[in-house]
Amino acid sequence: MRAIWKGAISFGLVSIGVRLYSATEEKDIRFHQVHRTDGGRIRYRRVCETDGEEVTYDDIAKGYDLGGGETVILTDEDFAELPLPTSRSIEVLEFVPAEQVDPILYSRSYYLDVDGNTAAKPYVLLRDALENSDRVAIVKVAIRQREQLAVLRVREDVMVMHTMLWPDEVRAGEFEFLESDTSPRPQELAMAESLIDSMAGDFHPDEYVDNYRAALQEVIDAKVAGREVVAPEVEEEKPAAVDLMAALKASVERARSGRETEKPAKRAAPKKAPKKAAKKAPKRAVSGKGAKKTA
Repeated sequence: MRAIWKGAISFGLVSIGVRLYSATEEKDIRFHQVHRTDGGRIRYRRVCETDGEEVTYDDIAKGYDLGGGETVILTDEDFAELPLPTSRSIEVLEFVPAEQVDPILYSRSYYLDVDGNTAAKPYVLLRDALENSDRVAIVKVAIRQREQLAVLRVREDVMVMHTMLWPDEVRAGEFEFLESDTSPRPQELAMAESLIDSMAGDFHPDEYVDNYRAALQEVIDAKVAGREVVAPEVEEEKPAAVDLMAALKASVERARSGRETEKPAKRAAPKKAPKKAAKKAPKRAVSGKGAKKTA
């Protein structure tokens, strides 16, 4: 990994040299825009709308639209002269309980590594103090010419920094249905809580997969291999239940029965599959006529 930022954590009179690394990466399958007929890449040019000339990166500045056709132009020198005391430091402001930080404020995540051997001891000191106090540090940091609020916490013996949105960047969740009387009946609430209990468990993120990305990769692999893509059968959506209480009861029963039969079904599956059927399966797949007759 390559460090995207170097600086120091300002912790009282203690300074801890650190390097910042991106803690996450997107795994989406990326595409290029191409010409449908010949596959040629589609390129975009930076053209000035005033004179119609193509502009290089060196001649591009940032403009703030004042409205009415007026624009204020800011150069790199204007940004460099801005007073940013946190340009090379992560300034600790206070320590708060983690549950007081609303997750909606989280933006990006970064790992913090020590920058130099002398930073190791104070780094471990702050890390252990955060764990023992069961709190997180609220800090300020400037990344990419922007000052941001952030949180420092410990994850698997490494300090992680989560940059946050400012409070005025979070929209209010105001919707019309909240003003109407939509309070559930006590029986419905009790049944909903029972459904939650029947589906409760521990969160293991490794158990979940991106089915859409896997299906998309299958389409790409099939096109490369020149074979036909077989689309899976899609279950028809069931109409919305009119009786909320009946739907909750059915959901609870299905969740409970599913948990009771899930493990035994997995263990019994290998015993039920006969050896002869397993050998004949590939032959049917090869023969197109045989497959139609079987169907």
